[in-house]
Amino acid sequence: MARYTGPVCKLCRREGEKLFLKGERCRSPKCPFERERGYPPGEHGRLARFRRRRPSDYSRQLRAKQKARRVYGVLERQFRRYFREAERRPGLTGENLLSLLESRLDNVVYRLGFADSRAQARQLVQHGHFVVNGRRTNIPSYIVRPQDAITVRDGSRKRTYFKERGKRLDEGAVPNWLSLDAKTMTARVLKVPARDDIDTTLDEQLIVEYYAR
Repeated sequence: MARYTGPVCKLCRREGEKLFLKGERCRSPKCPFERERGYPPGEHGRLARFRRRRPSDYSRQLRAKQKARRVYGVLERQFRRYFREAERRPGLTGENLLSLLESRLDNVVYRLGFADSRAQARQLVQHGHFVVNGRRTNIPSYIVRPQDAITVRDGSRKRTYFKERGKRLDEGAVPNWLSLDAKTMTARVLKVPARDDIDTTLDEQLIVEYYAR
C-alpha cells in the first residue's frame, strides 16, 4: 500500500504551521518546527520570510489541497478519488470531501484516542488490531458508516500498548459523531460527520476551486 515515507516534519515547515503528524513529539521542544522557527525546508528556506510576494490564487488553492492531503496522510491519486466521490454526493462538495476523509478508519482510530497520530493509527489498523462490526479489518481507508461498531480485538487488548492506552482514553475528548466506552474499548459511529463536527483549519472551498480549474 503506497504511503509517504519521507521526513514528515518537513511537511509542517512547508505548510508554515504544525500539522501534528507525529503526535506528542509535535508538542515537545524537540519538534523541528520549533527548532527551525518554521522556516520552509530546502536550501533557500530561511530567505523565504524576506520574500513579500503576494501568493497567487493558484498557490493558495494548491497549498490548501496539499495541506489536506498531508493532514490525513493520503496520496494524490487517492485524494482525487475522494474528491470525485464527494462531487457525486448531494450537498456541498467541500464538506462532503472532509466528511469522507474523517470517516476513514485510521482517522476514526486516531479521533478515539487509540493513537497519538494518524500515521500511528494507520499502522495499528494495518496490523489487524481492530474489529469493525465483528470482522477484523486491516484497511486504513475503510469508510465507516453510522451504527458501525469499532472495537479493539480481544487478543490485542492483552498487549502492553493497549493496556497502557486504555488508562489514557478520555470519553469526553471524542468528537460528538462518535461514542466510546473506554472500559470495553468499544466505539460506535453515531452519524456522518458534518463540517461543524470537524475541528480542522482546512479551507475546503479552496480545494474545490483547485479541482475546478
